[in-house]
Amino acid sequence: MKQFINKIGAKQDLTFSESKEAFKILMEGKANDQEIFDFLTMLSNKGESSDEIAGGVYVLREKSKRVNVEDCIDTCGTGGDGMNTLNISTASALLLASMDIKVAKHGNKAVSSKCGSGDVLEALDININLDSNEIEQQISKNNFGFMFAPNYHSAMKFVGPTRKKIGKRTIFNMIGPLSSPALVKKQVIGVFDKTLLEIFANALKSLDIKFAWIVNSDDGLDEISPYAKTNVMQLKNNEITEITIDPKKLKINADNFENLIGQDAKFNADKMLGIFKGEDNDFSKAVCLNAAAGLIVSGKYENYEQAYNYARDFIKSGAPYKHLVKIQNA
Repeated sequence: MKQFINKIGAKQDLTFSESKEAFKILMEGKANDQEIFDFLTMLSNKGESSDEIAGGVYVLREKSKRVNVEDCIDTCGTGGDGMNTLNISTASALLLASMDIKVAKHGNKAVSSKCGSGDVLEALDININLDSNEIEQQISKNNFGFMFAPNYHSAMKFVGPTRKKIGKRTIFNMIGPLSSPALVKKQVIGVFDKTLLEIFANALKSLDIKFAWIVNSDDGLDEISPYAKTNVMQLKNNEITEITIDPKKLKINADNFENLIGQDAKFNADKMLGIFKGEDNDFSKAVCLNAAAGLIVSGKYENYEQAYNYARDFIKSGAPYKHLVKIQNA
């Protein structure tokens, strides 16, 4: 481990194979606490590279339990934007499922926010502790399965205590969203920092992802924002292109960021129930903007504006609530 720590300490990036080797040591419990601390903090100080992220994802996927599904998408982002918004990507995942898109949603409980995807789903009476077979059945039946990260990534136990001690974001906040136990090939990923857009796109390219949108908005959201332009890095068939989404061009009349601020799990779940029953507000618009990205990467739509308008009409119909009840009763 020392050679990798020394290289990072000298502000040099690890290669893909070096990163895989380092993460194998970490994930097999062969590094001591000080080595883990130095490795993670020095990586953070240097700035994580695409190869370093891809190497970590490769090992974490290799060590995880597997969920065997096909042609699913995931909407798991990095979190950590510090905005404490409502659960936009989780709501968009449920909305997509109601629109007949298969979603294998990977996520956790709150780390840096008040309410993570696991918390809000529990508040909605959705079981987050399903095994692989049960998730496969749920996706087949209702287009939605939630993989609660701690149940699938037991190798993370070796770094958990040191991550808590560090108390701030590390590379694991970046590799987590890319390490789906379902090995999805299509993703919408929100990132907490604009500089990560290209880094993530290149990491995903190394990991053979077919179609992904990596998003970060000018107002700091790790989501597509209804209030400001959103920067998108698209990876499609090994080609990376930049896209900008402008809510003004989509005629989205949203102007108060406070409308997206979340609270505890019950509050956030109630807001989600409201929009699924047809309430029209800034949260509904934000969810549709992000669900539209899911419609694009799933291949259902090619034109983003058309995808957004379809999601808007659909959510106002109240149909997503009926589908949510099916998921709750499953």
